[in-house]
Amino acid sequence: MSRTDTEAVEETNTAFYEAMERGDVDTLSALWLDDEISCVHPGWPVLTGRGEVLRSYALIMSHTEYIQFFLTDTKVTVIGDTAVVTCTENILSGGPAEEGQDLGPLVGQLVVATNVFRRTSEGWRLWSHHGSPVLTESDEDAEDDS
Repeated sequence: MSRTDTEAVEETNTAFYEAMERGDVDTLSALWLDDEISCVHPGWPVLTGRGEVLRSYALIMSHTEYIQFFLTDTKVTVIGDTAVVTCTENILSGGPAEEGQDLGPLVGQLVVATNVFRRTSEGWRLWSHHGSPVLTESDEDAEDDS
């Protein structure tokens, strides 16, 4: 594993999240492998194949007015032609605006993600994405504990 591989994977991982923030389906599509891929969005079943996976992103982007990812705890491991990136997605998003407003209410969410990449002749491409929500203790639970 060379430092350049790690940097290239980090760049592709960043490009994936930046494409989501811009709602850029074409760039997002180009970052995925052409063959069998899979994706698990938080709370969704496993999606397989380019059609299902890319449709899911188009659906999410069409229903999200604003989304921004702040990635933390990012770790990149490269072994041969496969790379795994684990990170925490600190997500700030907003849905459709209510009448007379520019943007709906903003919501924060924490998701831990694993992104698996494969080296191709065009560079590193996504093979699989798995996001899982981070459960936080609610105020009610905190009161029960006291």
